[in-house]
Amino acid sequence: MPTILLIEDETTLAETLHYNLEREGYTVLHAVDGVQGLELARRDRPDLLIIDIMLPRLDGFSVCRILRQESDVPMIMLTARQDEVDRIAGLELGADDYVTKPFSFGELLARIRAILRRAERRPSGGNREILDAGSLRVDTSSRRAWRNSGELTLPQKEFDLLACLMRNRGIALSRDLLLERVWGFDFLGDSRTVDVHIRWLREKIEPDPARPRYIQTVRGVGYRFEIPADEPQGVER
Repeated sequence: MPTILLIEDETTLAETLHYNLEREGYTVLHAVDGVQGLELARRDRPDLLIIDIMLPRLDGFSVCRILRQESDVPMIMLTARQDEVDRIAGLELGADDYVTKPFSFGELLARIRAILRRAERRPSGGNREILDAGSLRVDTSSRRAWRNSGELTLPQKEFDLLACLMRNRGIALSRDLLLERVWGFDFLGDSRTVDVHIRWLREKIEPDPARPRYIQTVRGVGYRFEIPADEPQGVER
Protein backbone atom coordinates (compact mmCIF):
# COMPACT_ATOMS: atom_id res chain seq x y z
CA MET A 1 0.00 0.00 0.00
CA PRO A 2 1.14 3.61 -0.55
CA THR A 3 3.03 5.57 2.05
CA ILE A 4 1.53 8.86 3.26
CA LEU A 5 3.53 11.55 5.05
CA LEU A 6 1.39 13.58 7.43
CA ILE A 7 2.90 16.95 8.42
CA GLU A 8 0.66 18.18 11.21
CA ASP A 9 1.47 19.73 14.61
CA GLU A 10 -2.02 19.44 16.12
CA THR A 11 -1.63 16.30 18.25
CA THR A 12 -5.25 15.15 18.40
CA LEU A 13 -5.85 15.57 14.68
CA ALA A 14 -2.54 13.94 13.79
CA GLU A 15 -3.22 10.92 15.99
CA THR A 16 -6.75 10.55 14.59
CA LEU A 17 -5.61 10.74 10.98
CA HIS A 18 -2.65 8.44 11.65
CA TYR A 19 -4.91 5.81 13.21
CA ASN A 20 -7.62 5.95 10.52
CA LEU A 21 -5.20 5.98 7.59
CA GLU A 22 -3.41 2.94 8.96
CA ARG A 23 -6.78 1.21 9.34
CA GLU A 24 -7.30 1.84 5.61
CA GLY A 25 -4.02 0.04 4.93
CA TYR A 26 -1.70 2.97 4.32
CA THR A 27 1.78 3.26 5.78
CA VAL A 28 1.85 6.57 7.65
CA LEU A 29 4.82 8.75 8.52
CA HIS A 30 4.33 11.75 10.79
CA ALA A 31 6.22 15.02 11.15
CA VAL A 32 5.35 17.68 13.72
CA ASP A 33 6.87 20.68 11.91
CA GLY A 34 7.83 21.81 8.44
CA VAL A 35 11.54 21.20 8.75
CA GLN A 36 11.08 17.62 9.92
CA GLY A 37 8.47 17.09 7.22
CA LEU A 38 10.85 18.28 4.53
CA GLU A 39 13.55 15.92 5.81
CA LEU A 40 11.20 12.91 5.88
CA ALA A 41 9.85 13.70 2.41
CA ARG A 42 13.36 13.77 0.96
CA ARG A 43 14.56 10.71 2.83
CA ASP A 44 11.58 8.37 2.60
CA ARG A 45 9.97 9.53 -0.67
CA PRO A 46 6.32 8.96 0.30
CA ASP A 47 3.60 8.49 -2.30
CA LEU A 48 1.52 11.40 -1.00
CA LEU A 49 1.85 14.25 1.53
CA ILE A 50 -0.82 15.80 3.73
CA ILE A 51 0.50 19.19 4.87
CA ASP A 52 -0.99 21.60 7.38
CA ILE A 53 -0.41 25.23 6.42
CA MET A 54 0.21 26.58 9.91
CA LEU A 55 3.31 24.69 11.05
CA PRO A 56 6.20 25.49 13.42
CA ARG A 57 9.68 26.26 12.05
CA LEU A 58 8.62 26.13 8.38
CA ASP A 59 5.04 26.74 7.21
CA GLY A 60 3.16 24.44 4.88
CA PHE A 61 3.30 26.84 1.94
CA SER A 62 7.10 26.85 2.13
CA VAL A 63 7.26 23.07 2.37
CA CYS A 64 5.00 22.78 -0.69
CA ARG A 65 7.02 25.29 -2.70
CA ILE A 66 10.36 23.63 -1.91
CA LEU A 67 9.18 20.10 -2.61
CA ARG A 68 7.41 21.05 -5.83
CA GLN A 69 10.73 22.29 -7.19
CA GLU A 70 12.25 18.89 -6.44
CA SER A 71 9.53 16.35 -7.30
CA ASP A 72 5.99 15.69 -8.52
CA VAL A 73 4.87 13.99 -5.29
CA PRO A 74 1.13 14.59 -4.76
CA MET A 75 0.29 17.03 -1.94
CA ILE A 76 -2.92 17.87 -0.09
CA MET A 77 -2.94 21.09 1.95
CA LEU A 78 -4.88 21.40 5.23
CA THR A 79 -5.95 24.68 6.79
CA ALA A 80 -8.34 25.99 9.42
CA ARG A 81 -8.77 29.26 7.51
CA GLN A 82 -11.69 29.77 5.15
CA ASP A 83 -10.05 32.46 3.01
CA GLU A 84 -10.17 31.71 -0.71
CA VAL A 85 -6.77 33.38 -1.04
CA ASP A 86 -5.21 30.50 0.93
CA ARG A 87 -6.73 27.95 -1.43
CA ILE A 88 -5.48 29.81 -4.48
CA ALA A 89 -2.03 30.28 -2.95
CA GLY A 90 -1.74 26.56 -2.21
CA LEU A 91 -2.73 25.58 -5.74
CA GLU A 92 -0.37 28.13 -7.24
CA LEU A 93 2.51 26.64 -5.24
CA GLY A 94 1.77 23.24 -6.72
CA ALA A 95 -0.57 21.51 -4.26
CA ASP A 96 -2.85 18.92 -5.86
CA ASP A 97 -5.76 19.53 -3.52
CA TYR A 98 -6.89 21.61 -0.56
CA VAL A 99 -9.06 20.64 2.42
CA THR A 100 -10.50 23.10 4.94
CA LYS A 101 -10.85 22.16 8.61
CA PRO A 102 -13.06 20.83 10.01
CA PHE A 103 -13.48 18.03 7.51
CA SER A 104 -14.76 14.47 7.59
CA PHE A 105 -12.28 11.64 7.29
CA GLY A 106 -14.44 10.23 4.50
CA GLU A 107 -13.95 13.38 2.44
CA LEU A 108 -10.19 13.35 2.97
CA LEU A 109 -9.99 9.64 2.15
CA ALA A 110 -11.90 10.17 -1.11
CA ARG A 111 -9.45 12.90 -2.13
CA ILE A 112 -6.45 10.73 -1.22
CA ARG A 113 -7.77 7.83 -3.28
CA ALA A 114 -8.54 10.05 -6.26
CA ILE A 115 -5.06 11.59 -6.26
CA LEU A 116 -3.33 8.22 -5.91
CA ARG A 117 -5.41 6.78 -8.76
CA ARG A 118 -4.32 9.64 -10.99
CA ALA A 119 -0.70 9.11 -9.99
CA GLU A 120 -0.96 5.43 -10.97
CA ARG A 121 -2.22 6.43 -14.42
CA ARG A 122 0.84 8.54 -15.24
CA PRO A 123 2.20 7.56 -18.65
CA SER A 124 5.41 5.56 -18.58
CA GLY A 125 7.29 4.24 -21.57
CA GLY A 126 5.18 2.87 -24.40
CA ASN A 127 5.29 3.94 -28.04
CA ARG A 128 7.55 6.85 -28.79
CA GLU A 129 5.63 10.05 -29.51
CA ILE A 130 7.31 13.28 -30.59
CA LEU A 131 5.34 16.53 -30.75
CA ASP A 132 7.00 19.33 -32.72
CA ALA A 133 5.52 22.82 -32.82
CA GLY A 134 7.69 25.70 -33.90
CA SER A 135 10.52 26.04 -31.40
CA LEU A 136 8.87 23.57 -29.01
CA ARG A 137 9.52 19.83 -28.98
CA VAL A 138 8.03 17.25 -26.61
CA ASP A 139 8.96 13.59 -26.25
CA THR A 140 6.14 11.94 -24.33
CA SER A 141 7.90 8.60 -23.89
CA SER A 142 10.90 10.08 -22.09
CA ARG A 143 8.79 12.94 -20.67
CA ARG A 144 11.25 15.57 -21.85
CA ALA A 145 10.54 18.91 -23.49
CA TRP A 146 12.68 21.54 -25.21
CA ARG A 147 12.31 25.12 -26.37
CA ASN A 148 14.82 25.87 -29.12
CA SER A 149 17.92 23.97 -27.95
CA GLY A 150 17.24 24.33 -24.23
CA GLU A 151 15.56 21.60 -22.19
CA LEU A 152 12.58 22.67 -20.10
CA THR A 153 12.03 21.59 -16.52
CA LEU A 154 8.34 20.75 -16.34
CA PRO A 155 6.59 19.10 -13.40
CA GLN A 156 4.19 16.28 -14.22
CA LYS A 157 0.98 18.29 -14.62
CA GLU A 158 2.62 21.05 -16.67
CA PHE A 159 4.15 18.44 -18.98
CA ASP A 160 0.86 16.59 -19.42
CA LEU A 161 -1.00 19.86 -20.00
CA LEU A 162 1.47 21.00 -22.66
CA ALA A 163 1.34 17.62 -24.43
CA CYS A 164 -2.47 17.67 -24.39
CA LEU A 165 -2.58 21.17 -25.89
CA MET A 166 0.02 20.33 -28.55
CA ARG A 167 -1.80 17.14 -29.59
CA ASN A 168 -4.91 19.25 -30.18
CA ARG A 169 -3.26 22.16 -31.96
CA GLY A 170 -5.76 24.70 -33.27
CA ILE A 171 -8.64 23.27 -31.21
CA ALA A 172 -10.22 25.23 -28.35
CA LEU A 173 -10.21 23.00 -25.27
CA SER A 174 -12.46 23.86 -22.35
CA ARG A 175 -11.12 24.01 -18.82
CA ASP A 176 -13.35 21.10 -17.85
CA LEU A 177 -12.01 18.98 -20.70
CA LEU A 178 -8.42 19.80 -19.73
CA LEU A 179 -9.19 18.91 -16.12
CA GLU A 180 -10.55 15.54 -17.22
CA ARG A 181 -7.65 14.73 -19.57
CA VAL A 182 -4.80 15.95 -17.37
CA TRP A 183 -6.07 15.63 -13.80
CA GLY A 184 -8.58 12.83 -14.32
CA PHE A 185 -12.36 12.61 -14.30
CA ASP A 186 -12.35 12.09 -10.53
CA PHE A 187 -10.45 15.31 -9.73
CA LEU A 188 -12.25 17.14 -6.93
CA GLY A 189 -10.73 20.59 -7.47
CA ASP A 190 -11.99 23.39 -9.71
CA SER A 191 -11.12 24.91 -13.08
CA ARG A 192 -8.85 27.58 -11.60
CA THR A 193 -6.27 24.82 -11.30
CA VAL A 194 -6.01 24.87 -15.11
CA ASP A 195 -5.52 28.65 -15.17
CA VAL A 196 -2.70 28.43 -12.62
CA HIS A 197 -0.85 25.74 -14.58
CA ILE A 198 -1.36 27.60 -17.85
CA ARG A 199 0.28 30.65 -16.31
CA TRP A 200 3.24 28.54 -15.17
CA LEU A 201 3.56 27.00 -18.64
CA ARG A 202 3.49 30.39 -20.31
CA GLU A 203 6.30 31.57 -18.06
CA LYS A 204 8.45 28.71 -19.36
CA ILE A 205 7.57 28.50 -23.05
CA GLU A 206 6.51 32.00 -24.07
CA PRO A 207 9.07 34.68 -25.00
CA ASP A 208 6.70 37.18 -23.35
CA PRO A 209 4.19 35.47 -21.02
CA ALA A 210 2.08 38.64 -20.91
CA ARG A 211 1.59 38.35 -24.70
CA PRO A 212 1.35 34.59 -25.28
CA ARG A 213 2.04 33.30 -28.77
CA TYR A 214 1.58 29.56 -28.23
CA ILE A 215 -1.16 29.13 -25.62
CA GLN A 216 -4.06 31.37 -26.58
CA THR A 217 -6.96 32.16 -24.25
CA VAL A 218 -10.37 31.44 -25.77
CA ARG A 219 -12.67 33.71 -23.83
CA GLY A 220 -15.54 31.90 -22.17
CA VAL A 221 -14.17 28.49 -23.19
CA GLY A 222 -10.59 27.70 -22.24
CA TYR A 223 -7.34 27.54 -24.22
CA ARG A 224 -6.04 26.78 -27.70
CA PHE A 225 -2.49 25.92 -28.77
CA GLU A 226 -1.19 27.68 -31.89
CA ILE A 227 2.17 27.96 -33.62
CA PRO A 228 3.18 31.57 -34.28
CA ALA A 229 3.01 32.48 -37.96
CA ASP A 230 6.70 33.37 -38.05
CA GLU A 231 7.80 29.92 -36.84
CA PRO A 232 7.95 26.62 -38.80
CA GLN A 233 4.84 24.54 -38.33
CA GLY A 234 6.63 21.41 -37.11
CA VAL A 235 5.56 17.83 -37.57
CA GLU A 236 3.68 15.58 -35.15
CA ARG A 237 4.59 11.92 -35.35
